[in-house]
Amino acid sequence: MFLARLPMTMNGVMMTLYVVTGLGRGYGAAGLVGAGITLGMALGAPLVGRCIDRYGLRPVVAVCGIATTAFWAAAPHLPYAALAAVAVPAGALSVPAGSLARQVLAALVPVAERRAAYSLDTISIEVTFMIGPAAGIAAMTSLPPTFTLSALGVLFGGTAFLIWLVDPPIRDDREPVVDDVRPKLRTWLSWKLVSALLIAGGALFVLVGTELATLAALRANGDLGVTGLVIAVMCAASILGGIVHGAVKRSLPQGVLMLLMALLVVPVGLADRPWWLLMLVLIPTNLLCAPTLAATTETVSRIAPPRVRGEAMGLQDASTRLGLALGSPFVGFAIDHSSPAWGFAAAGLGGLLIAAAGLLHRHSRTPEPATDPVPAMATTGGE
Repeated sequence: MFLARLPMTMNGVMMTLYVVTGLGRGYGAAGLVGAGITLGMALGAPLVGRCIDRYGLRPVVAVCGIATTAFWAAAPHLPYAALAAVAVPAGALSVPAGSLARQVLAALVPVAERRAAYSLDTISIEVTFMIGPAAGIAAMTSLPPTFTLSALGVLFGGTAFLIWLVDPPIRDDREPVVDDVRPKLRTWLSWKLVSALLIAGGALFVLVGTELATLAALRANGDLGVTGLVIAVMCAASILGGIVHGAVKRSLPQGVLMLLMALLVVPVGLADRPWWLLMLVLIPTNLLCAPTLAATTETVSRIAPPRVRGEAMGLQDASTRLGLALGSPFVGFAIDHSSPAWGFAAAGLGGLLIAAAGLLHRHSRTPEPATDPVPAMATTGGE
């Protein structure tokens, strides 16, 4: 799954560079194609997850792998209008490496150990983001774009083939499944699950907004040269937080982690210079990044019945991608009309607003019957 995620972290910067340099279009045009792919992934993730629940892993991964390989192999040969037109369906048919990894871990790992497993998975994601974008930029700036995008398609197809070949389990046979009948949506998409998804969207809103405000602050202060170092420290802080979260017997619940992460980023803009001070004040909020994401996955896997876990993980993917899609323009607008310092405040307050909707719903609704098929005593904390 680490290998399967690597091309996913490259495709955004590679498509942007291709549209700007290869097709001679502007960044707005490149952003439109990127937004189409992201929107397609958000819309397709629950549907692909539902297909995995119904038909199994192999046929779905085969179809998605072929479609993704075909798109990236054809991309350098398409005019811009055609590229923009197929972006949404191409995104919808992407191999769901993220949600699939979480579903497989839920099948392989006992409930009591899932916090550690999901923390390791989140750490793995951080490492891919430290490698993937830089590798994509290096490839696009040193090799012909036609070869590079086609090679990315081969990488997508190759990792899909490896998943198909290994065919990891998507459900634990030890988990009780009532007559193997798919439960109706209204019986498991509870307000508690919706709340968890809203908190997940708010967390990604905060993360993408923080990155955007950090770049804006470094650029405004003439420190773009240290951007790589600052981002590396942010990723390292997240990895450290994930290690601690996975190692402890009991951690803070998802909602509390999300609120702390958002609150800690609000005042960061007050210390945006010199660059090393900005880097230091960004560490506390990033320490909570991996724990928040791991706790979200733990919550979703605990609430969703095993028979529909693929669709539930797809909904989690969709909520995080929508948080990313909302965060960039919202925080960007705040920066354009004020300063990078207000960008940090906008990232934190906007994330709090989204998460608050979920938390208020959770506490305003009457208690719902538990949908977790595993006895409550088996859990070890984390909401």
